[in-house]
Amino acid sequence: MLSLTIFLPLLAAALLAVPRLPTRWIWVAAAAADLVLVVVMWLGYAGGVGYEERLRWIPSVGAGYHVGVDGLSLPLIALTAVLFLACAIYSLNHTERPKSYAALFLFLQTVSTGLFAALDLLLFFVFFDLSIVGMYFVIVGWGHGDRARSALKFFLYTFLGSLALLLGFIGLYLGSDPRTFDIVELTAKPPQAGALVLLAVGIGLAVKTPTVPFHTWLPPAHTDAPAAGSAILAGILLKMGTYGFARIAMPMLPGPWRQYAWVIIIVGVVSILYGALVALAQQNIKRLIAYTSVNHMGYIVLALGAAGLAAGDVQARQLAVTGAVTQMVSHGLITGALFLLTGILWDRAHSYDLGRFGGIAATARTFALMTVVAAFASLGLPGLSGFIAEFQIFAGVIGTGMAGAVVAGGLSIVGILITAALLLRLLQKAFLGSPGELNVSEAQPREVASIAPLLALSLVIGIAPRWLLDLIEPLSAALVTWVSR
Repeated sequence: MLSLTIFLPLLAAALLAVPRLPTRWIWVAAAAADLVLVVVMWLGYAGGVGYEERLRWIPSVGAGYHVGVDGLSLPLIALTAVLFLACAIYSLNHTERPKSYAALFLFLQTVSTGLFAALDLLLFFVFFDLSIVGMYFVIVGWGHGDRARSALKFFLYTFLGSLALLLGFIGLYLGSDPRTFDIVELTAKPPQAGALVLLAVGIGLAVKTPTVPFHTWLPPAHTDAPAAGSAILAGILLKMGTYGFARIAMPMLPGPWRQYAWVIIIVGVVSILYGALVALAQQNIKRLIAYTSVNHMGYIVLALGAAGLAAGDVQARQLAVTGAVTQMVSHGLITGALFLLTGILWDRAHSYDLGRFGGIAATARTFALMTVVAAFASLGLPGLSGFIAEFQIFAGVIGTGMAGAVVAGGLSIVGILITAALLLRLLQKAFLGSPGELNVSEAQPREVASIAPLLALSLVIGIAPRWLLDLIEPLSAALVTWVSR
């Protein structure tokens, strides 16, 4: 079933080559079918590594087609299915080369699901690199503004990061005994690898996340990408970096991770504060949201760094990891919705200039309501998923009991205050007050149908998160045990 879930979108993309088939509805049907498969897998998951499949691939180097799901990967696979379906519905009226557009997104869905399911380093790397290629063509083919330059910058930065990641994977392979690329085996028996391998893996994943100072490709890529492309880039592709930290760097390099845990914590805090402060200064709405992604991904890096503190309270470290995974899901839902909402602004006014909008709430109430909910979810309002994630992260980081972690947690809370200020400023300028230079009409049914479910899921997680946390918490306990070896 897992392989079918991975490759069904790719099969649908191939089907689009048949003339006179309804492109948009094939895309929606494939994405919906994939979501149904994921729901069935979720309901049937019994713990440990589930739905595991193995095939011989390159036996001479110990690499194979090895996939499976657990409490870390299954929530992200579910997020992938939900967000790609939302983008398919949002794009129902897309008219510019619709077949190629749909095929690229279906390709990206297979790549993303495959990466989160991969239990082999080489397989992980193949999907990691293919995601760069797919998103490059989405930006350069259907973006706006200086899209060619933005797409090239995105490709060069992230491809350079992937080369560093490959060097790190080779280091893990050479340090293993017997030599293998199998993630399960490397987790059970960590390789004899040191700080240089962690540096290579860390740089490769930090570029993808992105963390400061490897973030500079992100704002132009988001600004010039189409709305659905930005939603997938922020909601799914950025998670490949933080997922890699939790899946690969922490369990396979436990000694170096503990040794440099404070460096990772500092990088997380800097990303949180820098992302929030720079977002506060933006007049371009889409760039503003892009910088909040740097801020929110910093919370995840902070939590995973705190999980490596050897002297910290074990339960607090587990809580930090649970918060980090919850934040991956929450950020995907909320920021995916925010970028689709900015797409409505572009479709109506062909501008992201905050100073040119005003009084939107008077003419587009549903659009305004969705934006308000998404903004409050992003700043961590209780009752929405952002609060659940960030509360667990702060409680876990501060709860380790170490003075430095308490200071880091306190500084990071300032990031929430700045985020609240910038999002409230956005709502006040663009949605309240007198009408602006540019008019925005009401959200269309397809736009509501794509965005509202994302916000509803954020609300469900914020009010009743137990169904998600029960899946994540056993993995969090295992990850803290692995990194403590």
